[in-house]
Amino acid sequence: MVRHDIEFDAEGALLRGWFYEPRPAASPAPCVVMAHGWSSTKRMHLDRFAEVFAAAGLAVLVYDNRGWGESEAAPGKPRHEIDPWEQIRDYQHAITYAQNHPDVDPDRIGVWGTSFSAGHAFVVAAIDRRVKAVSGQAPFVSGRATYANLARVHNRVVGPELFAADRRARAKGEPPATVPVVGTDPGQLVGLPTPDSHAFFTHAREELDPTWPNEVTLRSIDNFYGYEPARYLPDITPTPLLMIVGREDGLTGGNLAASAYGTAAEPKKIVFLPGGHFAAYTGDGFTRASQASRDWFVEHLTR
Repeated sequence: MVRHDIEFDAEGALLRGWFYEPRPAASPAPCVVMAHGWSSTKRMHLDRFAEVFAAAGLAVLVYDNRGWGESEAAPGKPRHEIDPWEQIRDYQHAITYAQNHPDVDPDRIGVWGTSFSAGHAFVVAAIDRRVKAVSGQAPFVSGRATYANLARVHNRVVGPELFAADRRARAKGEPPATVPVVGTDPGQLVGLPTPDSHAFFTHAREELDPTWPNEVTLRSIDNFYGYEPARYLPDITPTPLLMIVGREDGLTGGNLAASAYGTAAEPKKIVFLPGGHFAAYTGDGFTRASQASRDWFVEHLTR
C-alpha cells in the first residue's frame, strides 16, 4: 500500500494520521475515514483494516484522536482525555480534510469506527449527511449501561462524588486526576477492567505502540456516562448502516448492540462474530470483520 503521513487542524488541535492511496488507483476515489476507540491509537491494528479497504479501491484516512498517539491536544487541554463530542467533531473535521484531498471524491465518503468510535461513527452518520455509508464494529451504544458494568471498585459502582471532586479540583487549577486504562487490582478504579482489555492493551503496547501510556483522565470516565449513541441509530437512515457485533462481547455489550440495532431503519445489516469485544482485531475475526466492512463500503460507495 502507498501510505502518506498527514496532519490537519481540528479547530486548535492538530490531528495526525495516514492517508492510503487506493489500489488499483482511481482518482477521484471514494474515501473511508477511520479512528480508533477508547484510548487506543491508530497503530493498534488500524493499518491492517486500512490496507484491506485500500486494496479494494478505496482511499482511506486514518488518524489518532486528539491527545492520543501522534495527535495533539487543543491548547490548554490535557492529553489522554476522552470527550465523545470533541471526537465526533473531529470525525467531521477529518471528513472535511478528506473532501479537500485531490485524490478523493468529496461526494463518496464513508465512516468506520470501532468500540467507542463505532458509537461516534453512528452519531456522525446521523447528523452529517456527507456520510454515504457507515460501519461500526463492537460498538459502544450506551454510556449509562456501560458505566454500570465498568466503573467499579470491589464490584461496587463508583458514585458521582469522585468525579465532582475532580471537577472542583481542576477548577481550582489542580492537574486532572488520572487512572490507568487497564489493571488487575479490583480495588483500583481503571477505565477498562475486563481481563480481555488487559490482555489486548498489554500486547498492543508490547508489540504495536510502545508509547501507549496506560493513562486516562478521570473525567473521561465521567464523560462517557451521559453518552448514548444508540439514540441516534434511528436517524442514520437513509445512509446504509453496518453493525458488526461480537456475540460474547462483555465490554460494551454485544446484547446491548444487537438490541439497539433493532431501532435502526433500513438500509442496514448486522454481522455477528464469535468471541468477545476484541475478536475483530486478529485472526479469523479480523478477516470476517474487515471483509464485511470492505464489502459494505464497496457496495455503497463505488457503485
